[in-house]
Amino acid sequence: MATKATKGASKGAKTTKGGVKGAKGGAKPQKGGGKAPIHDDKIPKIVFKPQGDQVVAKGYVPSLYKKYIEEIAPKLMKEFGFTSNMQVPKLEKIAINQGIGSATADKRLIEVAQSELSLITGQRAVPTVSKKDVSNFKLRRKMPIGVMVTLRQERMYEFLERLVRVALPRIRDFKGIESKLDGRGNYTLGIQEQIIFPEINIDTITKILGMNITLVTSAKTDEEGYALLREFGLPFKNAKKN
Repeated sequence: MATKATKGASKGAKTTKGGVKGAKGGAKPQKGGGKAPIHDDKIPKIVFKPQGDQVVAKGYVPSLYKKYIEEIAPKLMKEFGFTSNMQVPKLEKIAINQGIGSATADKRLIEVAQSELSLITGQRAVPTVSKKDVSNFKLRRKMPIGVMVTLRQERMYEFLERLVRVALPRIRDFKGIESKLDGRGNYTLGIQEQIIFPEINIDTITKILGMNITLVTSAKTDEEGYALLREFGLPFKNAKKN
């Protein structure tokens, strides 16, 4: 019995030696400042999102949408004599596209335009490709020739507000935009330079690029669509000031 107890004690002694080794191993980092070693599994992993990809906070309501609900919709109901809220025209989406013909010679222009448009809109832009071969323009099928992005919901209203209040007034000798719609209540606006948007740094651009901005509404006539966009603040040339 005494022999077994002695063996158990010797095992305990081994454990103590292991503990001493652990203590010695833990004492080494203390010489360099007393900080314990950090394991890789304890370091929080940070996920970087691509440039121009923003996150919309939960429960956030854009100020322009709030204005539509509280002011614009009741005003349009009274102006056109609508009997239901479902008849009131609304903004459904905004489609922005850039055609880059010179991308057939320099493919890097597609990447530049994609990053710039993503930065402007806050949503990642996607390249558009050609549908057929055109030998005169050295164009082949499925070759990237532009970029586009479609905005809906919160980002749509945020972009429209920046466009009306910040970007358009920065155009040189700006006197308003044309008021012609497409016959179904939709409106397309042509921008000649992307540098009117404050998100673009003029010192870093490689080429001046224009874009087409299409505002798609649920209006059934041009009169309804024009009234909706006018109330959103689009500066039409022939708009009547109240």
